[in-house]
Amino acid sequence: MHETLIINNILKKVNRQAKGKKIKSIILEVGDLAHLPAQELKDFLGKMVDFKVIVKPVKAKVKCVCGYQGEPKILVHEHDFILYECPKCGKTAKIVSGEEIVLKEIKTW
Repeated sequence: MHETLIINNILKKVNRQAKGKKIKSIILEVGDLAHLPAQELKDFLGKMVDFKVIVKPVKAKVKCVCGYQGEPKILVHEHDFILYECPKCGKTAKIVSGEEIVLKEIKTW
């Protein structure tokens, strides 16, 4: 299951940056086109850790051959499946940003 790999990578990074201190909370930024939707990530992490997990969604940006640059029209975003298009012409646009999961902050005790 890919979500386990994603979460394990996040937790490794959190623990490495916390340097042995007890973790109070973390803040993650999750792009609209990330492989694990923001709410699913929060739910999975919440079941695995004893610290507060704050997830902030980040709007995706695409660039299309028709000249459009901006947020894509997301048609389907299910577990590990995302279908989006250019809201101007309906073609598949190139992703500029919004696939990332970024650890923004760790608070320790």
